[in-house]
Amino acid sequence: MPVFNCEKTLATAIRSILNQTYGNWELLLMEDGSNDNTLNVARSFSDPRISVFTDHLHRGRVARLNLAVTMSRGEYFARMDGDDVAYPERLERQVEYLGRHPKIDLLGCSMLVFKDDGVAVGCRPVPGTHVQICQRPSNGFYIGHPTWIGRTQWFRAHPYEAGVMRAEDQVLLLNSYSTSSFASLPEILCGYREDRLVLSKMLRGRYEFATAVFKGCLERQEYFKAIGCVLHHSTKAFVDVLAIATGLNYLVLAHRARSLNPPSLQRWAEVWAQVKG
Repeated sequence: MPVFNCEKTLATAIRSILNQTYGNWELLLMEDGSNDNTLNVARSFSDPRISVFTDHLHRGRVARLNLAVTMSRGEYFARMDGDDVAYPERLERQVEYLGRHPKIDLLGCSMLVFKDDGVAVGCRPVPGTHVQICQRPSNGFYIGHPTWIGRTQWFRAHPYEAGVMRAEDQVLLLNSYSTSSFASLPEILCGYREDRLVLSKMLRGRYEFATAVFKGCLERQEYFKAIGCVLHHSTKAFVDVLAIATGLNYLVLAHRARSLNPPSLQRWAEVWAQVKG
């Protein structure tokens, strides 16, 4: 869990790991030179399974993730951010699945999207199979980064690309999907905090991924695909700019998240009550 300036949300995220029904885990908190109280919050938990690493420098999420992979001592490596919430059964369900499917390298799950106050916005379901996840590589891979868990050896063989910001997960998937096997569980096992959209972050991520796709197309001499990639991502960037500039950014959020049924809402209410403090 790389953490940077998330003093207000980190305790909630950590509590969600402490509440896991699967207990054989180690939480690597990679503090990235925060200038708020994040480090003190991280150190306030005394569970011996929590390890806090800091060098008081701001190196970025990619560097922290790659370092965490090298430090990991487990068979599996799971991802989450300091403002998200893991459902209690998340690790148990995902570890069980990977144990039964040894050919799967990376596993995700559906996410519930919520606001800062814990109010559920909707659900982001995910395709279940590798073929479905990788159906349109140039458009992106629908497997949420905070839900990832995979074999540690796979992460070591496929490090995050240095210099990539806001799209490190998508670029990693783009570089590895042809020789790897991905899957996702349909269950909602992770709460993803998304209270507002930051245009600069969205555009940076889209630019980084589009650039990676464009370069790959040129290397393979797929010139028409390269042009199509530029047009596709330029159009999506224009829609993002228009939505946020006109104050209708909630429509983008609504488009990304599907409606929740009553049992899902009730389950989230229970999970949130356990971790909000």
